Amino acid sequence: MIENKLFNILLVEDNPAHAELVIINLCNHPVKNNIYHVSDGEQALDFLYNKGNFADPQTNPRPDLVLLDLKLPRYSGLEVLKRIKTDEILVDIPVVVLTTSDAETDMALAYQYHANSFLVKPFYYDKFSKMMTDFGHYWMNWNKSIKNI
Repeated sequence: MIENKLFNILLVEDNPAHAELVIINLCNHPVKNNIYHVSDGEQALDFLYNKGNFADPQTNPRPDLVLLDLKLPRYSGLEVLKRIKTDEILVDIPVVVLTTSDAETDMALAYQYHANSFLVKPFYYDKFSKMMTDFGHYWMNWNKSIKNI
């Protein structure tokens, strides 16, 4: 990871408790990051395309990573994922599905639509917290992408 680079994360999560847990764990990570939280699929697309309330790219920058729940109001996470991965402007943004669903069909569709990873949220707080801490270390420290080599 490039020293002092700010890592921008778009969290698309409609459950306030889950969003808070993700934000707390990733904000405590040693890599500097900004987390932008939206609570439905329509807001996610508006953020990514800098539309509506998210029109200013200075305050709503292109994310380095999207953490995407599947069960969302307005547009489902799968619809959002499909839009991201079929748009030449957005396709290179990594998308990690972060969901309570462990349904094989959801996983199969997520990977069919080119999700970069699929994580199932553990039910218990301590396990969810550990998963997010481990994920933060993996994605922001060890994972290599064109943007951080």
